[in-house]
Amino acid sequence: MGNPSRVIDAQQIETSIIMLKQYVGEDDIAPLIDILESIAVEPRNGALLDRLSDVFGGLGLLQGAVLTYAPYLATVLSDGLFTDTD
Repeated sequence: MGNPSRVIDAQQIETSIIMLKQYVGEDDIAPLIDILESIAVEPRNGALLDRLSDVFGGLGLLQGAVLTYAPYLATVLSDGLFTDTD
């Protein structure tokens, strides 16, 4: 997941944060908001992208709400998922 050559759009991440705070509630997804804020500052940090995957995986049923209001995260989380690593 943590491919540092990936281009993450920091503006899309910022928009995702705004939407999530408004519609999902910051208290419910505080760890996700924290990691997204870090990614907005350092979009090329592969370790942060790995952490995003872990945090998102721990959201359980809230994953659907997150992807509804922050669809760009689906792109970020799935990038490179089906690439050949040989």
